[in-house]
Amino acid sequence: MAVHAVSKVAEDLNPFRIAMHQFDTAAEKLKLDAGLREVLRTPRRALSLSLPIKMDSGAVKVFQGFRVQHNNARGPCKGGIRYHPNVSFDEVQALASWMTWKCATVNIPFGGAKGGIICDPHKLSKSELERLTRRYAYEISDFIGPDRDIPAPDVYTDAQVMAWIMDTYSMTRGHSVPGVVTGKPTFLGGSLGRHEATARGCVYVTRCACEVKNIDHKRATAAIQGFGNAGSIAAELLAKIGMTVIAASDSRGGIVNPKGLDIPKLVAHKSKTGSVAGFPGAKAISSNDVLELDCDVLIPAALENQITLTNAHRIKANVIAEAANGPTTPGADAILRDKGVLVIPDILANAGGVTVSYFEWVQDLQELFWDVEEVNRKLEKIMGKAFADVHECAKKFKTDMRTGAYVVAIDRVAKATESRGIWP
Repeated sequence: MAVHAVSKVAEDLNPFRIAMHQFDTAAEKLKLDAGLREVLRTPRRALSLSLPIKMDSGAVKVFQGFRVQHNNARGPCKGGIRYHPNVSFDEVQALASWMTWKCATVNIPFGGAKGGIICDPHKLSKSELERLTRRYAYEISDFIGPDRDIPAPDVYTDAQVMAWIMDTYSMTRGHSVPGVVTGKPTFLGGSLGRHEATARGCVYVTRCACEVKNIDHKRATAAIQGFGNAGSIAAELLAKIGMTVIAASDSRGGIVNPKGLDIPKLVAHKSKTGSVAGFPGAKAISSNDVLELDCDVLIPAALENQITLTNAHRIKANVIAEAANGPTTPGADAILRDKGVLVIPDILANAGGVTVSYFEWVQDLQELFWDVEEVNRKLEKIMGKAFADVHECAKKFKTDMRTGAYVVAIDRVAKATESRGIWP
């Protein structure tokens, strides 16, 4: 086992450069042609939008938005829209490319896209949020569609935001087009099981990883950083399969109880108070401390760049399931690999969301809907097959699961690109 000193050099945390590093590592394994590599690295289309909105006060404020379509070699582009003060063009580019590889990893016929608006939705009224969403949807309406690019919820966007986008797009077409977005309310063509899909898919592959590492998941412990939609539902599902969740955190703090947290009560506490902080019977710790606890499974379900050169050597978990996008940096990956930690990469671990989005799209197009048992059964089958494909590839190339996932995904997109050819 290699010994890593804590780096005193500032690590490059730019999400797009990290995404390109991950791509290049796998492309080297595949010995991709330089020209094909350039095609696959480069976003197909990128929009930067100025969004003037009339605020409730009567004042006009201009917001900035983005939509990046990374690749459509295997099907329409697919990807969420996030509303956050820290949204940047590089972040959206990175997330769009990750979506391409995520869809290919689980072998669904989509390419990658992503969108974002620089804003703090907590400081906007519902009517301001609606006007901002509709303006953004109108500006991108010529570039999206059920056969072109299908948006979905992401950070601080939800089913209501998708309903506004669907309605705005439909108004420009003169008829209802439910397939233009996924993550809609079920009464507008949304899929059963979509709300829990990201967490459920993560739990499915976590169970697979426990089998590989000879961990009895019914005796295992887990810590979860981030207690939003993915993190809280993952906690509930892990508890249902017998795993003991000992710690959780959100943006306001963390809690730990080595004997286990009562997850239903914790979810109720979070719903009532807005945070896991202050949960009775648990000790207060920081969100970063949650990452370093002695546990079998660690689920980072917050934001990017949480496990870095600074703290990777203190990680004690045997399995890390990345419910968040990009929580582990390349430098941290190397340390974790040498420590023998099995990292289920984001493009596999959180692909349950886009998989059930695919199911929603299929159901909208055929106007025939499935019950939740069928949705979950299909999801479990796809996630199990994807984990097996990635694990087998990682063993074949004698590498980690992240590189294995990228090799699987890039190979699929490369073959599609080569078969279609470069036109003209």
